[in-house]
Order: sequence, then structure tokens, then C-alpha cells
Amino acid sequence: MKTEVLHVDFDNVTMEEAVNMAKELINEDGFKYIVTPNPEIVWLCRKDEELREAVSGAALVIPDGIGVIYGAKLLKRPLKEKVPGADFAERLISALAEEGKSVFLFGAKPGVAELAAEKLCEKYPGLVIAGTNDGYFSDDEPIIEKINAAKPDLLLVCLGAPKQEKWMKKNADRLSCKLAIGLGGSLDVYAGVVERAPEKWQKMNLEWLYRIVKQPKRIGRAMRLPAFMLAVLGERISGK
Repeated sequence: MKTEVLHVDFDNVTMEEAVNMAKELINEDGFKYIVTPNPEIVWLCRKDEELREAVSGAALVIPDGIGVIYGAKLLKRPLKEKVPGADFAERLISALAEEGKSVFLFGAKPGVAELAAEKLCEKYPGLVIAGTNDGYFSDDEPIIEKINAAKPDLLLVCLGAPKQEKWMKKNADRLSCKLAIGLGGSLDVYAGVVERAPEKWQKMNLEWLYRIVKQPKRIGRAMRLPAFMLAVLGERISGK
């Protein structure tokens, strides 16, 4: 069932339901991709038609960000829960490791994907890393050839929004893997290059604030959150 928030249709799923759906997609024929919009991505979709089409073309759209949950609640279309992309993908990776399935890590700065692969394999014995590639490239073709040759069950595309969503949509017909997920800076987290917010911050839904404290340059991007909430409030008042 879909829940619309500022013209972006989210799948109304729990973490467990999202992981189970992703596992089913991997076992189906053909390429599919998953997107994990937060308020910033929803806001960008308002003015970026290509991004909006990429998001709407996903097989699964999960709410990554407490702002989306609050926005849906304010619009009286509540979502079941926040499903953080990094946590969702890690839960899926854990399940795939038990089945001996493979993952390709694509994105981040040179060396980060390799470090993330090492850390993930240590944490989840049985996981197969089909390959890695950094996010610095000017031509899609060599990347696609490398991914297709590796034949991963899962592809993590960590190029940041909106680049990763557009990349998956654009190359959907050329990729032979079963499933891809757009995950922003998750490889940095898996590699230990970027520290997640402490658990108490996460429980208070203040992980976004922790990131700003640690990376003040994110303040400009963070201003899209109040803009998002004002747009939600405007829609609530207008009744549209």
C-alpha cells in the first residue's frame, strides 16, 4: 500500500516487511531498484522531474528520515515507521550472508568501498563480495561492464542523491543484477570512515542534528527539512 507525501509515494512498510520484500525482489526475474527518500530528496523531487520519475520507478520506496514520518502523520496518512536506509541494507546483507549470496559495493571515495567490504565480511561471515568500485567516474560503460561481469545478487549504489537515483533509473535496462539500492553515504558508515550518531541520539530521532554538529557544512542541506515541513503544513491547511 502506498502513502503519498508531497507527491512522493512511499511504501507503508516496517523494517521487517521492507527486508522481506527486498529478498523477494532478488529472487524474481529482471532488474529492480529501491530508493530511500528522506525529506531532502522529497523536497528535491518537487523541482526535479528526472529525480521524481526515478523515485516513482522504484520497486520499493522506503521512508528514510523522521521528517517523512512526521510529515505523513501531519497529513493524516501515517506511515508505520521510519526505515533508515543504512540499517535496512545491513539487515538485508545479513540475510544474504546466511544464504551465501553476493553484494557489489559502488560509490564513495577511492578505498572506502574496499574497506567497507572488509568490515562487512568480518561482521557477516558467509557474505560474498562480488566486487567494488569507487564513485569517481565519467563514463557509465566500464562500471556497468564490471558489475555485470561480477553478477552480484545485490548492488549498493552510494553516489548521493539525486545522482544515485537517476543512475539506477537510467541504467535499469543495462544492469543484469537482480536488485540495487540507492544508499547515499552508507559505505562511509560501513567502512567506519563516518561515525553514526550515538544510540541515544538515534532513539530521540536527532541523528540529523548530530550530523550537523559533526559536519557544520551540512547546514545548507539541513535547511531543506524546515522547508519540507512548511510545505507539508501548507498542504494540510489547503486540504489538497
